[in-house]
Amino acid sequence: MVQKVVELCSFEKLSNLEVNKTGKYDLMDKFEIENRSFFRKGTVGDWKNYLTPEMAARFDQISEQKWKASGLSFNVTSS
Repeated sequence: MVQKVVELCSFEKLSNLEVNKTGKYDLMDKFEIENRSFFRKGTVGDWKNYLTPEMAARFDQISEQKWKASGLSFNVTSS
């Protein structure tokens, strides 16, 4: 069962769904965003092409704060 969920939630599966290739998201009746905009290459480290080091640090800080109550911890190392 867990393996099936993992497969259904994989980058390849989600990015290849027809709705994510051609569908659009209507943001508060003001903006229309193509669903494919939510998917990039799916390549490890590609975030560096989109986020500055400061943005990444802020993202890590917010994520750690939000997940703190779950008991999960993140050991982030830069490469």
